[in-house]
Amino acid sequence: MEQMLFIQTGTGVDLHGQDINEASKRAVIDAIHSNSMPGVQNALPDQDLNNMKVNVKLGIPRDGNHLDEEKIKKLIPYGDVSVEKLDGGLVTTSGIYLSDQEDKNDLMYIVNAVVEVGY
Repeated sequence: MEQMLFIQTGTGVDLHGQDINEASKRAVIDAIHSNSMPGVQNALPDQDLNNMKVNVKLGIPRDGNHLDEEKIKKLIPYGDVSVEKLDGGLVTTSGIYLSDQEDKNDLMYIVNAVVEVGY
């Protein structure tokens, strides 16, 4: 990325089911869903949203090999999107095992996201 315009952060939790994709999706949505970028198009080369570069960094506590990067990329509506998996996040007890919630154990997965936007 030649020029960073802004950075958004978010956290996502999967309380049941131990699905790293669900926690990651929630982290990215948390980072981007309450933001509006009315001037970003004017700051991009040729004022074209397709020239935007978006780097999604995910702090993943475990099961990173199960992350579906293409699903994460589809959460970002514009630009050239990349996904970077980093060690991070947290695994801790949810305090309860619920078989009807597809739990494998009583753990919850917490993922942190950083969404960098620029060109």
